[in-house]
Amino acid sequence: MTPDRVADAARHLARARLSGPPTPAPAAALVPDGVAEGYALQRAVNAVLEAAGFGPRTGHKIGCTTPVMQAYLGIPHPCAGEVFASTVHEGAAELPLSRFHRVGVECEIAARLGQDLPARSGGHDRDSVAAAVDCLMAGIELVDDRYADYAALPAPVLIADDFFNAGVVLGSAVPDWRGLDLATIEGVMTVDGAEAGRGRGADILGHPLSALAWLADHRAALGLPLRAGEFVMLGSVVKTVWIEAPARVEIRFEGLGEASVTFT
Repeated sequence: MTPDRVADAARHLARARLSGPPTPAPAAALVPDGVAEGYALQRAVNAVLEAAGFGPRTGHKIGCTTPVMQAYLGIPHPCAGEVFASTVHEGAAELPLSRFHRVGVECEIAARLGQDLPARSGGHDRDSVAAAVDCLMAGIELVDDRYADYAALPAPVLIADDFFNAGVVLGSAVPDWRGLDLATIEGVMTVDGAEAGRGRGADILGHPLSALAWLADHRAALGLPLRAGEFVMLGSVVKTVWIEAPARVEIRFEGLGEASVTFT
């Protein structure tokens, strides 16, 4: 797309997050031509949001890392987005439903980095990224269906809009996570005390750190490597649960603790 069309597309996608109505499908001229152009447009969208007061981006999310989510969205590959500091909540959050168009919740493992992850010859693997992880946390990703019809939007458009992200709730840091078997670790989500889904770490690209390795290579290829202090949401082990009325959502991972959010 030309610079003018990138600017128009960025404003189109940012509007719903700036108190506008649900995002309609963009005109054909504003649709990214493939995934790479989608990520380029994402940078433009996030620049608009940052200038509008969302603040800096301090974390990342990876969508479609599990079979359940790939099947649910019909997208067979991971998709990355950025997370703004102003949308990060710690431990137990209380949020009004009115803040969102249609909020959903996901049950995830989050990794906070203690070291940078620059490009690596031959690419990153579980071991190379594990050395950079300072701590792991249980986390809830908040997603927002801010679209007139998200099923009608191609993956590059969803990527450009941070792949539904609307924030996160991070549990307590677990620095001694290396004794855990991350492939077999089980995550459970409840809504008002009733189980809403469960899954295991191996559901996330075979191992949660495989998702982190994918993102490290992806960001390095963009010339924007992951940095110490940033966190990464590694993907949901349960299908998105949409919250239509006030409710309390809790997620827990064995050995990693829990996080919760109450919607009012």
